[in-house]
Amino acid sequence: MTDDDPALALAQQMMDAARQGATAQLTPVLDQGAPLEMRDSAGNTMLMLAAYHGHAGLVAELARRGADVDALNDRGQSPLAGAVFKGFTDVVETLVAAGADPDAGAPSARDSARFFCREEMLRLLETPGA
Repeated sequence: MTDDDPALALAQQMMDAARQGATAQLTPVLDQGAPLEMRDSAGNTMLMLAAYHGHAGLVAELARRGADVDALNDRGQSPLAGAVFKGFTDVVETLVAAGADPDAGAPSARDSARFFCREEMLRLLETPGA
């Protein structure tokens, strides 16, 4: 692909939309069949970018469409750990409700919450028997 490749340009626009939480811009493209699990050069999915930038509504929409809530990026980080790191409680709640694993990745969301002393998030991540 070259820099003027329309597919590459569309992929970049989709990743930018995920970072910006632009659900209205992104969902029509997904409705037309764009890949939900597309990754950027760092291995981040659109769900990871939306989570890391605090866009709970878009995270919920992507999860509803079947995005992998535990997809790790190239650094072994999960969307849930990214949301914990950034302190986005609403995104953490959304990902937990969508079934995200608090122990996925390294460091995991649970480890990140402990490290940063985020007691409220630790409580959100608690599961029976954990």
